[in-house]
Amino acid sequence: MTKPRAPKSATATQAAVAKQRRVQKQVDARKKTAPAAGKDAKGAVQAGPHRQPANPLPQQHLRKPGRESDLTPAPRFQAEGYRGSGKLEGRVALITGGDSGIGRAVAVLFAREGADVAIVYLCEDEDAAVTCAHVEREGRRCLALRGDVTAMHFCREAVERTLAQFGRLDILVNNAAFQQHAEQIEDLTEEHFDLTVRTNLYGYFHMAKAALAHLPEGGSIINTGSVTGISGSGKLLDYSATKGAIHAFTKALASNVIDRGIRVNAVAPGPVWTPLNPADRPAEEVARFGRSTDMKRPAQPEEIAPAYVFLAAPACASYITGIVLPITGSVG
Repeated sequence: MTKPRAPKSATATQAAVAKQRRVQKQVDARKKTAPAAGKDAKGAVQAGPHRQPANPLPQQHLRKPGRESDLTPAPRFQAEGYRGSGKLEGRVALITGGDSGIGRAVAVLFAREGADVAIVYLCEDEDAAVTCAHVEREGRRCLALRGDVTAMHFCREAVERTLAQFGRLDILVNNAAFQQHAEQIEDLTEEHFDLTVRTNLYGYFHMAKAALAHLPEGGSIINTGSVTGISGSGKLLDYSATKGAIHAFTKALASNVIDRGIRVNAVAPGPVWTPLNPADRPAEEVARFGRSTDMKRPAQPEEIAPAYVFLAAPACASYITGIVLPITGSVG
């Protein structure tokens, strides 16, 4: 694993983490007491090769930005039943938020399909090292890039270092996100709103702009949207707005770059067992996470990652651009 190098400003990531934790603390202080978790959801749907964890999940509340190593049970990302077939052989992918959750699962499957991977992460060094170890276990190289995607200069640096390490860039996965529930719109401060927009929208814009000059014909950008960007979420006003904007950004950018032979698509997951939500919701609510879906449980990252392989691989999706693919655990 190539060890992460400090960004140009040694305090850049510390400031970003401090801002996330400050917003988290403000929201936590306002939250009303949640009702008890209740009984286990009956009939959680198990449609894969092995059983996935269902409700009730252990009550827990992680400190922002959330480390996967602190999450119980550990998210499943290895997709042991998935067999690679060289769909991304010789390609290079850059994945933001690649240290944990969906980003980690995507990194592992991309490597299994033959790609070298660079992962961008904020401050979770231990999680990033685990992701890189699993990428290398698949026989591919991994570069860990520590920094804040809200800063354009870091996004340019991340692309430049990926090119310097691997000599090319074929796939960009915009996946890093900030999410924090707020009970009422009055509780949503300008600092909170601004942090969500800068992470979820500016981060995607900065990375796409930095990467596009280097993506070849046949290259691909995949953005992580959300079911909240389709249907909204009453306590995630800012997050839902940014995810809806990401869906529109995906379609608009797809039209903008189609003549270059570059495809742009998005995946819109429903609830997924990653550090994002346990670092957002009260512990009692985390125990019920995903219960409202038709499958009555959250997805595991390994259940979402194959969609990214499909959209990234020209052999699978060369005629697909500008789509938002919902993976929500519910009918329709």
